[in-house]
Amino acid sequence: MAGSDSILDSATVLLAGTGEWLDQFESRLESETAATVARVRDKSEALEHFQTQPIDCLVSGYALEETTGVDLLKEVRTETAALPVIIGTASGSETIASEAIGAGVTDYVPVSGSMEAAVEALLTRTERAVRSARRASTQRDRARQFDAIFNDSRTATWVLDPDGSLARVNQTAQEMVDEDIELLVGESFWSLPWWTHDETTQAEVRQITERALDGTFGNVVVPQPPHLDDPRVFDLSVRPVENEQGELVSIVVEGVDITERVELERDLRQSEELHRVTLNNMTDTVLITDESGEYTYVCPNVHFIFGYTAREIRELGTIDELLGEDLFDRDELADKGVLKNIECTATDKAGREHTLLVNVREVSIQDGTLLISCRDITKRKRREEALATLHETTRDFLYAETHQEIAQQIVDDTASVLNLNASAVYLFDAETNALRPVANSRAMRELNGPLPTARADGKSLPSYSFVEGTELLYDDVHEASRLANEATDIRSAIYIPLGNHGVFVAGAEQVGAFEAVTRELADLLAATAEAALDRVTRESRLREQDRTLQRQNKQLTELNRINETIREIDQALVQAETRDEIYHTVCELLTADDRFRFAWVGTVDSTTNTVEPQAWAGSERGYLDSQTFTMTKSATEPASKTAASREITMVSNVASGLRDEPWRKDALARDYLSVLSIPLVYNDLTHGVLTVYAPTQEAFGDTGKSVLAELGETIASALSAIERKNALLTTSMTRVEFAITDPTFVLTRLAQEAACTLSYQGGVQQSSEGSYVFVTVADAPIDEVAETASQLVAIDDVQQISADGTEGVLRLRLTQPFFALELADHGVVFQEATADPTTTVLVIDIPTSIDVRTITQLVEETFTSVELRAKQSLDQSMEHDLYARFLEKLTDRQLEVIQTAYYSGYFESPRENSGEEVADTLGVSPPAFYKHARTVQRKLFTTLFEESTLSVTTP
Repeated sequence: MAGSDSILDSATVLLAGTGEWLDQFESRLESETAATVARVRDKSEALEHFQTQPIDCLVSGYALEETTGVDLLKEVRTETAALPVIIGTASGSETIASEAIGAGVTDYVPVSGSMEAAVEALLTRTERAVRSARRASTQRDRARQFDAIFNDSRTATWVLDPDGSLARVNQTAQEMVDEDIELLVGESFWSLPWWTHDETTQAEVRQITERALDGTFGNVVVPQPPHLDDPRVFDLSVRPVENEQGELVSIVVEGVDITERVELERDLRQSEELHRVTLNNMTDTVLITDESGEYTYVCPNVHFIFGYTAREIRELGTIDELLGEDLFDRDELADKGVLKNIECTATDKAGREHTLLVNVREVSIQDGTLLISCRDITKRKRREEALATLHETTRDFLYAETHQEIAQQIVDDTASVLNLNASAVYLFDAETNALRPVANSRAMRELNGPLPTARADGKSLPSYSFVEGTELLYDDVHEASRLANEATDIRSAIYIPLGNHGVFVAGAEQVGAFEAVTRELADLLAATAEAALDRVTRESRLREQDRTLQRQNKQLTELNRINETIREIDQALVQAETRDEIYHTVCELLTADDRFRFAWVGTVDSTTNTVEPQAWAGSERGYLDSQTFTMTKSATEPASKTAASREITMVSNVASGLRDEPWRKDALARDYLSVLSIPLVYNDLTHGVLTVYAPTQEAFGDTGKSVLAELGETIASALSAIERKNALLTTSMTRVEFAITDPTFVLTRLAQEAACTLSYQGGVQQSSEGSYVFVTVADAPIDEVAETASQLVAIDDVQQISADGTEGVLRLRLTQPFFALELADHGVVFQEATADPTTTVLVIDIPTSIDVRTITQLVEETFTSVELRAKQSLDQSMEHDLYARFLEKLTDRQLEVIQTAYYSGYFESPRENSGEEVADTLGVSPPAFYKHARTVQRKLFTTLFEESTLSVTTP
């Protein structure tokens, strides 16, 4: 009976047939062994399993469906004789046994009597059959190994077990090492002393051994240790040996000594390499002839110079046919033994002429007596000639004064320097951002056609070379992706950038026309041209700088004259008392010398929409009477145009467009050749137009225009100052009331955003931090209005001065000047403003010295949707006098303190805020606040005791 370590544990058993004994045998195999058991019912299933799955034993019943186990056995034996086959039957006979034995059965088992005993016997016989089959298989494997290893004594042979360890070696392999072979058996093959002398060799041996373990043949050449007296080189081949089931049973390694072959191959390669490198890479041609000039040796590289093969050279005839007759004096050679550096010319196979330096030496080599070496110096000669021409070109560049001349010189000399007829030069035009072909040869025009202007965008070849600063060389320009003219007959081409100046182009009809010498000379020619272009550019800039300095000196001289006049005008403006005095003084001073022929000042009459002359000086000669200065958008006369547009009008040449604009004829008849008209505007308020006429063209340059424009602002400022002065001196006022809805006004915007009513009662504090105004809030919680105000861009800071339910006072610090300040610049008082979510009402007091229409125009230009609601006349002589005298007595700080106290409800009864609270708002101590308040009160009472009456009249 099989034990727990039965050979069947690792076996695969196929059971075929039906019957109780087969069922019990299958059960015993599965319960008592670890065997793999497969069960089939008939012959076809058995054969299919046998042919597709590996098995170690076949156990079949004699009786199968429609056949017998003997028939199954016969089919199996047609394919293998090694597979153990056991046939069992419950009704056996001598005839059946004989038939089975004749068919090659391994064992025949009659199953009768006790079923348990029969199954036990069958189990034992199955185990024995499997063991016997495996033993026979091992014996066959060893026989194959013996044949493979020991039949060739000239080969070192190793036999390895399936795990790669050494099993045996032959005598040849043993003699390669001085080791006890018995001690090496069982060791990994790659760790043996045959390979451990070198890590690389050991790694290679291990690699092919491991590949053999996977069933792959391997080969590697390995050297023996170099310290041996006679180190050898072996070609190792490693092949796996498998059994009938394809299982690896051993590995055979064969080593063939290839030392001599390796050495011969190495020597041969070195010799061939030396010969090839020496002869094929020589640029000189070596020839050997006999006394009659017949060749006895022609070197392989003869084609380098002559273009012929060695065979073709021999077919030409004697050396006289190649180098010409009378190359040297034979007697001189006999005397000296060698003749060096004989210069001659020869024609190659393509018909090209070469300049050669020839050395002739007497020798005795085989049948040859003369050794002739030829060196091609054609490129050197050509380089020398080209450099000489380039030297002349460089000298010519010294006399060129323009970029055009240099470009033409490059094209003219390209043929002699580069031996190329097609050439062109593009120069960069910075104003148009383009490369213009300013010079090109006749051959370039014939081969390529007209050269177009190239945009400096890098899309064409010359443009790309210029933009990238890269030299482009093409053996065949048709292969270039940026070629614009695909029909060009130019083949070889070179594009060389000339710095920031442009691009040099040269080409030829032939493919590959640019040799190393040609390219070198092209670079030299381009570099020389670039240097010449740089010189011309520098000299041009110097000349331009000289002209600019002269022009600037002239402008400075004229500007000094203008500045002297401006200084005189400024002094006069300071002393002027009236508008008319300013008008006349400006005109007289501007025409005091011969620089300006005529000047006049006109004011705008909004009723007639015309410019009315107020003052003039110089040679007028009736010009003002000859013109009607109507303000229209289409006006061309300078004064009318300036008044309409409120912008400077400058006419540099009056004679230009003479027939199109009638005023030019009248001006030209009075020798007015250029005109400048300047608006007199201050704080967006127009005071008129100053127009100046000069007796020369281009009399008003940019500098003069700027200076006179500033003069216009100064005059307007002086006129505004006079208006403010007059406003202070008058007590008669016109009170005007406007209604606006423009949200650009800060109070309008705040009333709309906060849905409240705001009142401004005058008074603006101006400080370095900005403009402060006090506004009274109604119809909305004061804190909500303050929060809304803090969100507006036009308001930089908000402070609550007083609060009483839905009313209170806020102090606002504005980011932009308040409208009251702009009105004050014109002598007008912004009396009050009331804003609610729908409308804002402005109340403005205008002195009678100021035209109400002017201020109305200012308001309409400042705001949109302006409505004039009311206008009344006031006599504020006493009020004006008291208020002015009172304000004159206060400092800015005192005014700020008393305004804050007033709007804080300090003077109310009962007080809305105490003195300490007002002081805290102002950021001062309470004693300081009380001191300021008492001082202001004392000054106010002092002023009030000088009483007068206030009369108000309404028109």
